[in-house]
Amino acid sequence: MQPDHALFAEQLRRGDTLIGTLVGFNNSAVVELLAGCGYDWLFLDAEHGAFMPGECLTLLQAAAPCPCLIRVPAAEPVWVKKALDTGASGIIVPQVHDAADAQRMVAAAKYAPAGNRGVGVGRAHAYGPGFGRYLATANDETLVVLQAESRAAIDNIDEITAVPGIDAILIGPYDLSASLGHIGNVEHAEVIEAIDTVAGACRQTGIKLGIFGITPEAVRPYMDRGFTLITVGVDSLFLNQAAGEALNALRDKQ
Repeated sequence: MQPDHALFAEQLRRGDTLIGTLVGFNNSAVVELLAGCGYDWLFLDAEHGAFMPGECLTLLQAAAPCPCLIRVPAAEPVWVKKALDTGASGIIVPQVHDAADAQRMVAAAKYAPAGNRGVGVGRAHAYGPGFGRYLATANDETLVVLQAESRAAIDNIDEITAVPGIDAILIGPYDLSASLGHIGNVEHAEVIEAIDTVAGACRQTGIKLGIFGITPEAVRPYMDRGFTLITVGVDSLFLNQAAGEALNALRDKQ
């Protein structure tokens, strides 16, 4: 079973609030569990997680019909192709620093004539029978989400957001804090100012805004400000926190 890629793309582009969580474990049971919780989408992290884009196949199968976006390891076309051929609803590209990066990533995600995505057969094409339909619809139905998470991206954000074909900009607050000289301090005034700069540029062009936060409290202020592509929490932290709380609750009773 495949997600409804067209519906998910429509929801994001019209500005529906879409709440997801980040997956770093290469474990289909974890993905199946999180999808069953009712998240709108899952963030499969092939940049920092324990898997590569081509290894996402079983994770996508476990998540279905929940839509998944795969964060590729780097802003390189080969990773975009692998992620999309496995049947992801779209890609998240880290470390996009300027308009040239943005143009390359959009082109890598689009079939000709809109781009230069390689043509092959994979799960996205139903292993063959869905080949023609997928080629006809993929450019419209697969999402391109770029990350603004460096000083260079902030400096070039007006040029980045002028590139056609970008569906959302997802701010990476932790890498951004490091790039600005305040590593780990995502509440620093300079980090907040940089996020505001990205938000302003996106609102000028109609590109949707996304954010990652460890806790609901971290992301709620951004939801209140109109950010709609929301990532809250990480699979490893959910497990760590719940396990630690159970253990500490019993130890406290001794």
